[in-house]
Amino acid sequence: MNEQQAREELVALGASLFQRGFSVGSAGNISVRLTDGYLMTPTNSSLGRLDAARISRLDANWAHVGGDKPTKEVFLHRAFLTARPDAGAVVHLHSTYATAISCLDGVIPPLTPYFVMRAGREIPLIPYYRPGDAAMEPAIHAAARRAKAVLLANHGPVICGPTLTDAVNAAEELEEAAKLALLLQGRNPRLLTPGQVDDLLQTFG
Repeated sequence: MNEQQAREELVALGASLFQRGFSVGSAGNISVRLTDGYLMTPTNSSLGRLDAARISRLDANWAHVGGDKPTKEVFLHRAFLTARPDAGAVVHLHSTYATAISCLDGVIPPLTPYFVMRAGREIPLIPYYRPGDAAMEPAIHAAARRAKAVLLANHGPVICGPTLTDAVNAAEELEEAAKLALLLQGRNPRLLTPGQVDDLLQTFG
C-alpha cells in the first residue's frame, strides 16, 4: 500500500469508527507506519471529518514534516511502534465501555476467543497521567513490549495491529469485550482456560 492509499484508508476507517460511536468529538487518534516515517491524525481533529491531504506526516525520527500539526499524543504512538516492530498501526480511542473499565480495575477477562486473538493474553492498565503528558511514554513502551493493547487509567484504550485494518478490528473487539465484562459483572461467567488461551495465541497469535 502506498502513502496515498494509506491516507485514504485512514480517512475511511476513522469515519467508520466515528459514525458507529467508537469516538466522539475530537477524541481519539490513529497512526500508520510507512516505510520512511509515519502518518498520524492531526491535533484536535475529529475521526469523522479527516482530510487525507491534511493528515500529519512524520519522518523516521518522529519529526513533523508535512500536513497539519500531529496529535499531542505522538509519544503514545511512538511508544507502541518502537516497542513492537510487528505493529503497522496504532488506534487510541475513548470508546465508552473500554474507558469505563479503565475507570474501574482495568481488567478485561478472556471471555471470547476473538478478544484473545486480536488483543492478546493481557491488557495492562497504565496509571493515570494527564492527557498529553509525555511522562507516560516509558510506561506504555514497557507494557507494549509484552502486550498488543493497554488501558490508560480513566482515559481509554490503545491497541496496535499489523495493518490499520487489523488495528481497527482489534479496537472494536476490545470494546465489545469490555462491554461483555461490564454486563457480566457480579455474575460468575465461564472464562476461557489458560490452556484455551495458549492454544489461541499459538494458532492465531
